[in-house]
Amino acid sequence: MEKILLYYKFQPVADPEAVRLWQRTLCERLDLRGRILISPHGINGTVGGDIEGLKAYVKETKQYFKKTVFKWSEGSRDHFPKLSVKVRPEIVSFGAADELRVDENGVVGGGKHLNPAEVHELVDAYGDDIVFFDGRNRYEAAVGRFKNAVIPNTATSKDFVAELDSGKYDELKDKKVITYCTGGVRCEILTPLMKSRGFKDIYQMDGGIVKYGEKYGDDGLWEGSLYVFDDRIGMKFSDHGVDIGVCIHCGGKTSNYENCALKTCNQLVLICEACGQDPAKAYHTSVCYTRITAKA
Repeated sequence: MEKILLYYKFQPVADPEAVRLWQRTLCERLDLRGRILISPHGINGTVGGDIEGLKAYVKETKQYFKKTVFKWSEGSRDHFPKLSVKVRPEIVSFGAADELRVDENGVVGGGKHLNPAEVHELVDAYGDDIVFFDGRNRYEAAVGRFKNAVIPNTATSKDFVAELDSGKYDELKDKKVITYCTGGVRCEILTPLMKSRGFKDIYQMDGGIVKYGEKYGDDGLWEGSLYVFDDRIGMKFSDHGVDIGVCIHCGGKTSNYENCALKTCNQLVLICEACGQDPAKAYHTSVCYTRITAKA
């Protein structure tokens, strides 16, 4: 039986390169594949493999990264083309390494963590005064999000600093804001950035959408599909999950992403199953299609 593990841990890492070598050797020995990033701030990983190998991985990783919370997800080793273990300035690339402070307890100055039940309690208590703020990229939010969430115009995490500095969200600075992302790691960085820019009452969804979906599935405040960074692309939490994404061609509802057939474009495109059967629609825009046909 195989599974996928998602995890992160913020703590000071004195020698990221030594940790990289240890993690690669460990994963190779246990026959795991996936992506692991290490920085002076900590570690962020998603790995897949046999469940016994993953249990051994958890036990050994916790010897250094103590109290790490591991989230289990459906999937397998084969959802990853290879094992990638790298050292980077940040474990999520916000371009804000100099702003982030980490100590033995984790990120300093972040938002208050709320588990899924506490999220509902806050919403029940304050209703429309609660603002959900998406800490992911806009293409992720296009197929799934919390109801009435604010969706920043971000193509990558590096766009968040400029978005926050733009003044677009100044009206939210006195509101209760709950940030969310896939597994929680991006909110660990986003919330101190928001607080340092004057957002006064900031919360973050502990364990992210993954943990929320485990508890409430598609029967809570979440709607749509969860975009994931492996070959599954997207996943729903139940058999009655809905599609909220819009096909670029016919406007029908879909959660299906494809890469534009024009290799020089290669952008992710929402294309429904029906349109996906037409080779003439495997493109991002009519300009891409014109370029494809011109080469034919």
